[in-house]
Amino acid sequence: MELLSLQLLVIFAVLGTCAGCAAGLLGVGGGVILVPLFMWSFQLAALDPQILVHCAFATSLAIIIPTAISNTLGHRKRGYVRGMQVLYLALGAVCGACVGAWCASLLSGSFLKIAFGVMQIGVAFKLLSGALKPATEGLREQTSLLLLTGFIGGAFSSFFGVGGGVVAVPIMVILLRFPIHLAVGNSTALIVVSSFVGTCAYIYTGWGLRSIADGFLGYVFLPAVAMVIPFSLVGSRIGVHLAGRFSHVRMIKIFAALLVCVGVRVIWVAF
Repeated sequence: MELLSLQLLVIFAVLGTCAGCAAGLLGVGGGVILVPLFMWSFQLAALDPQILVHCAFATSLAIIIPTAISNTLGHRKRGYVRGMQVLYLALGAVCGACVGAWCASLLSGSFLKIAFGVMQIGVAFKLLSGALKPATEGLREQTSLLLLTGFIGGAFSSFFGVGGGVVAVPIMVILLRFPIHLAVGNSTALIVVSSFVGTCAYIYTGWGLRSIADGFLGYVFLPAVAMVIPFSLVGSRIGVHLAGRFSHVRMIKIFAALLVCVGVRVIWVAF
């Protein structure tokens, strides 16, 4: 099957909308849906297995950038984005994103698939065990903790192509004691930075690889980016609207369930 077949383009459109909705609702960037989608579609198109996962990560990150910008504006209107908190988170994310993309470029595709799945499941169980109740203590806004959270989120973002929210949101809820809605809003703003830096890093590390077919910029598959972004933006507006209608506990459960499902699926395919 070709990368630009009608069947794949329709799938890109449908799942791109779902990814955007998940990003707006949960502050995760949408990569938890996009990465498995691109892994599967690139495999159907017989892309070189040595670069398949790297291309899935990079393409996902490139799509996340405009979606995250749109979501950030929506959450900011609702008061769930704090400028100074995001600034420190972003400073850490820039360093983390560079480190994550460099590490991923050194590892095999099979290892990255398994690591991605294990990460998703681990974060889900940690979140359920430690963050079902809203924070009762005051917010912890120490600069060092914000920088560390940003660094971890940025590293995971570029390493796994998921935007960083799957890690940043739980850390902000569990470690920084942020309410889930504030964590989601700040995470969405952080994703703008981490996904941009991660995309640039993947373009750089994948530049000039002869095994990459036409249509790629480094590891980024440009036609998929152009196809998915409009649908992802539509879905993101729906997600942001829904976010204000769900309670803290319900959003945590939805978030965790999504992570477990995707993680199990990716590990299963890897084996």
